[in-house]
Amino acid sequence: MDSSFARAMLACLSVCLAWLASSAQAADDVGPRGPLTLAQALDRALANNPELAASRYELTAAQARLVQAGKRPNPELSLELENFAGNGANRGTNALETTLAFSQVIELGGKRGLRVAIAESGGDGVALDLQARQLDLLADVTRRYIDVVAAQERLWFAAQNATLARQTLDAIGARVDAARSPVAERSRARIALTRADIEQRQSALALETARSGLALTWGRVDAGFDSASADLFRFAPIDSFETLASRLEANPDLRRFASETRLRDAELALARAQNRPNISVSLGLRRFQERGDNALVAGFSMPLAIYDRNQGNIAEARARRAQVDAERLASETRLRGLLHALYREAVAARDRAVALREEALPQAREALEQTRGGYERGRFSFLELLTTQQDLLALGEAAIDAAADYHRLLADIERLTSERLTTQNSEAVLP
Repeated sequence: MDSSFARAMLACLSVCLAWLASSAQAADDVGPRGPLTLAQALDRALANNPELAASRYELTAAQARLVQAGKRPNPELSLELENFAGNGANRGTNALETTLAFSQVIELGGKRGLRVAIAESGGDGVALDLQARQLDLLADVTRRYIDVVAAQERLWFAAQNATLARQTLDAIGARVDAARSPVAERSRARIALTRADIEQRQSALALETARSGLALTWGRVDAGFDSASADLFRFAPIDSFETLASRLEANPDLRRFASETRLRDAELALARAQNRPNISVSLGLRRFQERGDNALVAGFSMPLAIYDRNQGNIAEARARRAQVDAERLASETRLRGLLHALYREAVAARDRAVALREEALPQAREALEQTRGGYERGRFSFLELLTTQQDLLALGEAAIDAAADYHRLLADIERLTSERLTTQNSEAVLP
């Protein structure tokens, strides 16, 4: 009886341990727990983003194309039967002549090396495209992370507004009970509290949506993390526009043109090399059945480039090469103009956020305290108090929007320059 009980307990314990292990593994699969830094979000997205994982197969395919480009043409083995199954002296196999030959195409003009160069340039382009996709992903993760931080700030602000509306309702209730304010003011205060509660719930929903949007970048729906740890109102200095513009050369969208140039040069060289025909040599053994003799057979063949000298392909390769230079110039102009616009908008957003945070919001809080005190003394109406509260809420949301815009714009600038603009520390990890 005791042994049966012990076995039952051991079985129960094993089931519990297995369940705890599976639960822990499932928790790890959901995503990072606790506060999440931007660096953690970026690392997880790079490691687990489904679209980026699919793009890596293109690089493997490019490496396979490089291997194939270096292969020589295969030799050919041929068997030829002559003078059999006829009539007269050629009846049956009496006069049969059998030729077994081995032939090989010899490429001239360095065609194989040029094919390899084209495949290498194509592989470089694929690698740069993958790098561009990685930068796009990093910028997207950064923007989504900023959305989470901004949503956290809005939720905090909405909670503060709800608390303020509740305190106002309590103060008005005391005045109504003391017959110092009309009953209608209590009703309006309750409406204001209801609106504040609704805005708080909407802010909480917006935060959950932003968290899920960030988790999607590493292939999950459930965010898992508790919060995004960053200071939205910490602004690091930005380098000058000239310094940023000098970093545009590192942009993979521009570096791709260097690879594209090498590719077009190799294609033009190959098109010219195709004007030189390949030669084919063969060597074989011929058997004369009638006499029982053997003899060697050798052959040589080469097409005559009289009509088709690959003129059209050469002209097309020249046009493609010139097109790369034109596209590079247009892309440089476009990226420089985009960088200039982003830089000006980022500076304006930072100045706007600083002014709202350090000047307008303190003044709005002071005005609210003065209006609240004046309302309690009967100098201001409830409508004036409510207007002051709404002004404070609007300024707070505007400050959050401006700060979030600043960090998003910097993320876009980092995407163009392919490097981080600010240093990271334990408190602020936003760009």
